[in-house]
Amino acid sequence: MTDLLAAYDTHLRTAAEVRGATSVERLGPLWVARYEGGRLFVTYAELDDPAARVAEVAALIAADDSIVQAEWKTRSHDHAPGLEEALTRAGFVAEDSESVMLGDADTLVDVPTPAGVTVRQMMTPADLRAALDMQDEVFGGTPYAERLLPEILERQARGDGVEVWAAEVDGRLVSVGRIDPIPGTAFAGIWGGATRAEYRGRGIYRALTAARARSAISHGVRWIHSDSTEFSRPILERAGLVTVTTTVPWTWERSPAA
Repeated sequence: MTDLLAAYDTHLRTAAEVRGATSVERLGPLWVARYEGGRLFVTYAELDDPAARVAEVAALIAADDSIVQAEWKTRSHDHAPGLEEALTRAGFVAEDSESVMLGDADTLVDVPTPAGVTVRQMMTPADLRAALDMQDEVFGGTPYAERLLPEILERQARGDGVEVWAAEVDGRLVSVGRIDPIPGTAFAGIWGGATRAEYRGRGIYRALTAARARSAISHGVRWIHSDSTEFSRPILERAGLVTVTTTVPWTWERSPAA
């Protein structure tokens, strides 16, 4: 597992995390990425003086009214004393912890598709929008379809390999997720896995993950990466992926003007 964690730190942090950004600014060790809609994302490989670095980002946010949301991504294996306290003071709120999982893509592919379920890649803008809308419906909270659709279409136009797949039952979308190969590496991430509650526990998500893994393998991917919720973690563990660390997204939102 030590080797997998080292591979994660080497190949799946910093530049690999901000490929879809409209711009990326470096603040010392920080990578500060901007996205459409006023969203900011902060990551890093190593962190010196966490309190000072959080203060830099807080000052950047305070000086720019166009920033309406921000996310600072932490990992449990990093040495960053005082980081959580500094984020709290700056108005960030910790979301649910997620398991960072890695494993051989081949362990995911040998899964049958349940009877009555169709798994396919979403190819048209209308299909992509329908899949992203379903993710928003399942996850609740802040809707992301409006932001993600143009980002995915633009990345597909560049040929960087991101794909959206879905499972259907009687023509209804019941599970969706993305596969995102990392250019220049043998890794791909599986993201956004969302399954309607009434269709969970039937093997549908496993079949959807298998289809995504097969597609990634056909493009030269060997390793699969996922930041997994407690819904998907047990499924991926049974398929052979292992947890190498945990991550917590700390989020901030600008309060509406009075």
